Formats: sequence, C-alpha cells, structure tokens
Amino acid sequence: MSADFTLDPAISHDPEDPEYSSRNGKPTLKRRDSLVFKILDGFLEQRNRSFINIATNAVRRVTSKRFSGETREGHPDDSSLPINGDGRREHGSEKKSGPLLSGTAYCISSCSMILLNKVVLSSYGFDAGISLMFYQNLVSVVVVMALKLFGLVSTEKLTWKLIKVWIPVNIIFIGMLVTGMYSLKYINIAMVTILKNLTNILTAIGELYIFKKRQNRKVWTAMLMMIISALTSGITDLSFDAVGYTWQIFNCILTASYSLTLRRVMDTAKQTTRSGSLNEVTMVLLNNALSLPLAIFLIIVFKEWEYVYTVDVVRLPMFWVVATASGLLGLSISFTSMWFLNQTGPTTYSLVGSLNKIPISIAGLLLFNVSLSMSNLFSILFGLFAGVLFARAKMS
Repeated sequence: MSADFTLDPAISHDPEDPEYSSRNGKPTLKRRDSLVFKILDGFLEQRNRSFINIATNAVRRVTSKRFSGETREGHPDDSSLPINGDGRREHGSEKKSGPLLSGTAYCISSCSMILLNKVVLSSYGFDAGISLMFYQNLVSVVVVMALKLFGLVSTEKLTWKLIKVWIPVNIIFIGMLVTGMYSLKYINIAMVTILKNLTNILTAIGELYIFKKRQNRKVWTAMLMMIISALTSGITDLSFDAVGYTWQIFNCILTASYSLTLRRVMDTAKQTTRSGSLNEVTMVLLNNALSLPLAIFLIIVFKEWEYVYTVDVVRLPMFWVVATASGLLGLSISFTSMWFLNQTGPTTYSLVGSLNKIPISIAGLLLFNVSLSMSNLFSILFGLFAGVLFARAKMS
C-alpha cells in the first residue's frame, strides 16, 4: 500500500467486540488507548518514519488482526463469493441449485411436450397436424406478448427488413414442425428418438461442405453407430409404418437444414435490428408469429379446416386442455433451455440433451404399450448410447 494512504474517519466495526465498543458514535477510551499505545510503540521503533505513516501502519495492523480473526473464527469473506450478472454475491447454495433446477425444468418440459403431442395425435386420433401446430404457435405468441407487456421479457422490434431476412428460416421451421407432428402420429416415441439421430449426421455433413468444419474420428464413429442403430431398429420394428418413417426422414432433413440455415442467416438478421443483436425470445416470437399466416394458408389448401370443423374430438374440453398444455410446454422448452444454457454451458447442455432421450424413450414405450422384440429393444438402447457417445465426442 502506498504512502498516500489516508485514514477513513467512518470505519464500520462490530459493536459486540470490547476493543471496538462505542458510546454515542465515538470510540471509547479503551479503544483510543489501544491505538495511542500502538502509535507510540511504532514511533519508538521507527524513528526515521513520519508520524502519519506510523499511525497508518498501527491502524492497519489493528484492523487486519481484527478481520483476519473473524475469518479464522468462521465468518465468510464475501469477496471470495462469485458475482452474478446483477453485481450481487452468489452464495454456494444458489450456485449449486441453479444448474440442477434449470436442467430439471428443461428435461421435464422436453419430455412432457413429446408425450402430450403423442397423446393428441394418436390417443385422440387427431388427424390435423398443421392445425395443431397453428394452435400451439398461437398460444406461444400470446404468452410471449403478455410477458413482454408486463416487462418480464424484451424483444427486438419486428421490422419488415428483419422479417424478410427471417422468412427462409421460418419456412423451414414450419416444415420441421409439421413433419415432426405426422411422424409422431405413426411411429412410437422411442423410434422417433432413434431416427432423430440421423439429424446429427446430416448436420455434420452440412457443416463439412458449407462451413468447412471437420469432425474428429470419435464423432464419425458415433455417427456410424447411429446409422447402424437406425437401420436395425427399423428392420426389427414390429409396428413399422412406411408413411411414418417417410415423414421422419423429411423431418431429419428439415431439422438439419433449419440448424444450418439459422447459422447463415443469424449475422444478417442481427444487422437489421437496432441493438445489433437478436436474443432467443425474439427468435421464438419471430418463428411463431410468422408461422401463423402460412399455417392458415396450408390449412385452407389441404382443407384441414373442414376436418377440424366436423371431427368430434374438438368438442371435448379435455382435448383443448391437453393441446393448450402442449403449446405452453413448447414455449417453456425455449425458456428453460435458455435458462439451463446460461446456468451451465453448451457442453453440459448438449450432453444433457442427449441423456434426456433415454427417459423420453422409456416413457414412450411404457405409456403407449408399444410392442417390442428383444432385438428391437437392443437396437433402441444401442442408438441411445450412440447419441450420448456423439455428444461426448463433439465436446472433445
């Protein structure tokens, strides 16, 4: 510490400590005597120093002993605690519970969303995937706008320039949702999960040719295992449905295209906003809001409105409860994934996403009474293992 150090007249002390007791805001004689003794003692030992430096050193020694004694006695030093984004000290319990809570919320939302969609499409026999997508996206838009109205989230202004840049992404997004709906109607959840691994392979190939990004041997080995798993699972699937598998293949192609297109469009989209950035809440609003007019057009073209108008299931209140819940869960996946990603990081997020497929597959097999053979079950487990291995390989 430099010689320019000045004594602060307003020093906070513990009123319960006898050495630092005070009366009417002023130090007692006991404390003054202690300080005077140390100053005089320092004056005798360091005659070549100025009086101010001696007094400074004496007070410094007193305060350092005081606070070091507190630390040894078990009082935590706040300076060692991490600081969060708001400038507040984070305690150990908060730091530990954040990733656990956010990860649990993300996994529950993801599992529940898939299961509820399966209930709506299969158990209720609802044969209008575009209409279901429209309703779910409408629920998401209403909730986001309500949250924005109450100041809980912030979004960029949806300008025409931003919308024009985002339209290609949105078209692929709609195709991804619709094909996912119809594949889930015809295929059991475990097989959908295994076949979705093909998306990782298509994305890796796209990254190689578009972004010149090469993968290591571990990644290619995991992808080969995914291909083997998908083939064997399809061959041994007792409830094989060619229509469902076709929908799922298209879904894998569109999902990989969505990921690759999003990377190319992102920088251009950011340049069209006032802040020069594009948060995930804005992307959620963009995708869901822009999908509504196109979904209406598709509903008219494919005459789904006639089916929805005449089908009996839409007159069941429980159907709308489940459909609304699936829409809310779709939105919650976006928010919980953001929360979990901020609490951990891309590495943990990717690994947990792969591990999350295991409980989804098991729940789908148990809840919907799927007919299984031992070879099919082994192929599914092999595919789940390959997915986890792929995530680990991407981290290395």
